[in-house]
Amino acid sequence: MQPPAPDAPILFFDSGLGGLTVLGPTRALLPRAPVVYAADYAGLPYGEKSEAELAARVPALLGRLVERYQPRIVVIACNTASTIALAHVRAALDVPIVGTVPAIKPAALLTQSGVIGVLGTVATVRQPYVDDLSARFAADKTVLRHGSPGLVTAAEAKLRGEPVDPAVIARAISGLRDQPRGGALDVIVLACTHFPLLADELQAAAGPDVRFIDGADGIARRIAHLTEGQDWPAEAPSGLGVFTASPERPPPPLTALLPFGIDRIETI
Repeated sequence: MQPPAPDAPILFFDSGLGGLTVLGPTRALLPRAPVVYAADYAGLPYGEKSEAELAARVPALLGRLVERYQPRIVVIACNTASTIALAHVRAALDVPIVGTVPAIKPAALLTQSGVIGVLGTVATVRQPYVDDLSARFAADKTVLRHGSPGLVTAAEAKLRGEPVDPAVIARAISGLRDQPRGGALDVIVLACTHFPLLADELQAAAGPDVRFIDGADGIARRIAHLTEGQDWPAEAPSGLGVFTASPERPPPPLTALLPFGIDRIETI
């Protein structure tokens, strides 16, 4: 296989802005990497869509994006899309694909109480993939799950500079705490890439005795490993943000993307 050209980008894909939490640590490891960040605003929120709809939508949209931007690697920086459509995407595209899965394995190693919370979208927490991760890595633990679509909306609002509704945060934490053994919870897996954008608010609501964990750093290391030895531009190029057109949801202000090295926006 021909090595990628130095200007071949890493393509990050999410339903919205949550994948920025994966882009951030990747940029820290690969500062000269060209980046295209694609958000499916026309399909947001993914967590409320059916498995069949996402299994068809995500590979089709990624096929268009790969054809258009010719990336060296595709990062599905979305737990919901990964747990439902990752196999479909890998079957459809001839490019390396990195997915995002709930960090249940490291959470099982961290917990002292033996009770772990998995906070994700409604679609993610009901997936057999989560059953499998729990059985393989946390069989001797109690794994509580809660789907919180309101956190996705709150995270998007926060990046636009809007206030976060404390009631949304409180409901997300109580959705785990109120389950049997929820009072012993000491580690929460943020199983949606949007949710680390609300880390401060979630920590305040959960209290200092609860640790939060997500998979972003591990994904960044995986991307660095898969692109090891490849050529990069001499200087970091400007990043591109791509948004599917939505009449209800215009692209975010550029100021929300600039801290992540994105200074141009396209709508498709």
